[in-house]
Amino acid sequence: MGVAAANEDWRAGFWAGILAALSPLLALGGAVPLADAPTSWLVLGGVLMLVLAAKQSSWKWALGAGVMVGASCWMRANAMLLVIWWALALLIWVRTGWRERARLSASVAIGATILLTPVVLRNVIAFRAFVPTGMGVGTNLWEGIGETNRAAEFGAVYGDDVLAEKERRELGVSPDAKFNLYYPDGVARDRARARKAFAVITAHPVWYMGVMIRRMVGVLNYAGEPSPIYGSAGFNVTSKKCLPARFQGGAVAIFVNVLGMTQSVMRYIALPLMLLGLYRALRLDARIAAIILTTVLYYLLVGSFLHTEIRYGLPMQALLFVFAGMAVSWLPAIVSGIRNKKAARPLQP
Repeated sequence: MGVAAANEDWRAGFWAGILAALSPLLALGGAVPLADAPTSWLVLGGVLMLVLAAKQSSWKWALGAGVMVGASCWMRANAMLLVIWWALALLIWVRTGWRERARLSASVAIGATILLTPVVLRNVIAFRAFVPTGMGVGTNLWEGIGETNRAAEFGAVYGDDVLAEKERRELGVSPDAKFNLYYPDGVARDRARARKAFAVITAHPVWYMGVMIRRMVGVLNYAGEPSPIYGSAGFNVTSKKCLPARFQGGAVAIFVNVLGMTQSVMRYIALPLMLLGLYRALRLDARIAAIILTTVLYYLLVGSFLHTEIRYGLPMQALLFVFAGMAVSWLPAIVSGIRNKKAARPLQP
């Protein structure tokens, strides 16, 4: 709501909040006891600060944005490279002189560095190697190859347990010995997975681009059959699924069922509304829209480079509802404009 209101007005923020509240995906992400939801809250707070920094040319807001994205990495490392995208966005899109742009860009980087430095130092001490994001990048890359239809061709597999057992056999480790995805020699083995994945990607770049596109489509699939790999956009509420037996009838059940039907309709119109709202945002202020869109593209492009799940990109999903809210707030003006054009047409003799 805050990002939408800062970009347009309170109406856009109001509708963005309503649509986000109706989203089965955001509701499910918030209810599951994982780090994805609180991580997204920090990133979204950072996006709001980023917009305010751009509008007010405020290094303090920029510093705060960097701190927020750095804090999010304490729970999930997904946003660690986002600070680079934000710094470039301020450098390119802010309407001010180059010196001021550089100061804003540097402030974002400094804010993130303040929070990221302890994480990096912890990893260096724990793993005795420079592992800024922790272990897992190589695993996600290699399992990302394993989820494709050419996995057998490259010798890749999908699933942590499957991968660990495959490596156990390849390394000749006894079934009784302690062995898992990151023990023993976790850093070396994860880097070996990354090397194998990059070898496949560089040898088949066009094919891998197609893989990334399919992942993008998968995480933007709000209606229809969910992806078995990338996840579901959630499920619509119904009285039978969500209420105890004693509340299956009556006003509460009717309300829940109506809410579920509203969610079903919203899931089909969500993506068109997001695209319409993006068009509206670009017309209002293309620079601010581009700054918000930077985070969306980060999760869509960088996230799709590795194995991804729809829950990893909750900040992107929430920001897309910002654009949807802007579209809904714009609809009365569109309808009024159509009526005025019809009224202004001369009568045919």
